[in-house]
Amino acid sequence: MIHMSRQIGSAIESVLKQLGIGEKLRQYEVLDLWPSVVGEQISKVTKAERIHDGKLFVSVKYSTWRNELIFLKTELITKLNQSMDQNVVKDIIFH
Repeated sequence: MIHMSRQIGSAIESVLKQLGIGEKLRQYEVLDLWPSVVGEQISKVTKAERIHDGKLFVSVKYSTWRNELIFLKTELITKLNQSMDQNVVKDIIFH
């Protein structure tokens, strides 16, 4: 049964690549991963809204938090890409 699941998964991945939407789906996974990657404290004051061309747009409730997050940007990009096992996020735009 596990072997069959892997075959189905591979077939779906292949079709998504052929349709050119596989990477788009991977990008949107980042939006779901944001809270678990950044942790509870940061996820309470932020929301990952969208991703476009490797740029993740994150709304931040307070300007003081936005300033802090700018200093953490490189680390957050690294953590997000590690959780995705590929370089999906190239930049984060905090607004």
